[in-house]
Amino acid sequence: ELAFTYAGEAFESRVRPLAESIGAKLVLPCDVTDDNQINAVFETLKKEWGGLDALVHSLAFAKKEELKGEFLNTTRDGFKLALDVSAYSLVALVKAALPLMEGRDASIVTLTYYGSEKVISNYNVMGVAKAALEACVRYLAADLGPKNVRINAISAGPVKTLAAMGITGFKGILDMVEVKAPLKRNVTQEDGAKTALYLLSG
Repeated sequence: ELAFTYAGEAFESRVRPLAESIGAKLVLPCDVTDDNQINAVFETLKKEWGGLDALVHSLAFAKKEELKGEFLNTTRDGFKLALDVSAYSLVALVKAALPLMEGRDASIVTLTYYGSEKVISNYNVMGVAKAALEACVRYLAADLGPKNVRINAISAGPVKTLAAMGITGFKGILDMVEVKAPLKRNVTQEDGAKTALYLLSG
């Protein structure tokens, strides 16, 4: 059984049809900058399921204007927002989910990108946020391992998604990877999903 969350009506219009197409009954609002909404999601899951075997953290955000030009021009508010939504949200969700996961051989997966390690044009503050996300994964792994809960981050490379297409010059990155990759193709969403499924399996 799967549950889906969304932030705002625009995302609900995309998430709800996906959930319905696979028979998922739970589609819940969850603005990850609001602890009350996070807690409400996991209270609902506790009531409906009693426990939780897997959590997928597949979200990130930075203001569009922060993803072009020089990183030097990142604003304080833009920095805080990107780090809150893209990195701290993992910590907040895990904290709320843990009582439902502890002792169940449960697994958590998040998504990161190479821009956390190397400078990628126009990735800017998102690269910093992904570096923070990866550090969060390592520290959470140390906390969660003794509780029999695994956590991993997938760095699949550039993948054509709605969010990625918001990065200036992203198509050029895809074209370059296709030429240079040993398989002469880009990673697909299905490739990433299969990797997540493996990591989420008990």
